[in-house]
Amino acid sequence: MKEREELYEIICQEALAVSTVSMSAELVDRLNVLQASLQGMKKAVERLNPKADYALIDGNRYPEMKLPGEALVKGDSRSASIAAASIVGKVVRDRVMQGMECLYPGWGFERHKGYPTQEHREILQKRKPSMIHRHSFQYVGNSEDLIQPSLF
Repeated sequence: MKEREELYEIICQEALAVSTVSMSAELVDRLNVLQASLQGMKKAVERLNPKADYALIDGNRYPEMKLPGEALVKGDSRSASIAAASIVGKVVRDRVMQGMECLYPGWGFERHKGYPTQEHREILQKRKPSMIHRHSFQYVGNSEDLIQPSLF
């Protein structure tokens, strides 16, 4: 974990451009994980400054975009740029999830970061899902009773 954070800092300092995009739980539920991921990758690539000439995407599908590029299965083990993007994405996501503990105290987001750990599954059995839980997440179900964060 500490090594990933250190690499994140180096990547952000040394990369020509870095871009991240966050997709809401509601959008992921509406589109599905794959389509939301492809849409997010496209947006992240389009926001790069300076613009990219070619895109390498981790996975087996290339998003619909004008920029030439290719999808590489297990790309993070085959391409330094994909590995760097994976590190940036994980660190940004982990930081966002750690911050969610302030809005949703008691969920343990600072520890499990939204992944389906045993702790997270146990909490979901005891509590209503929060606004940031995906209904399509198999441990959540289709509950309409979502916990909203308190403003005070």
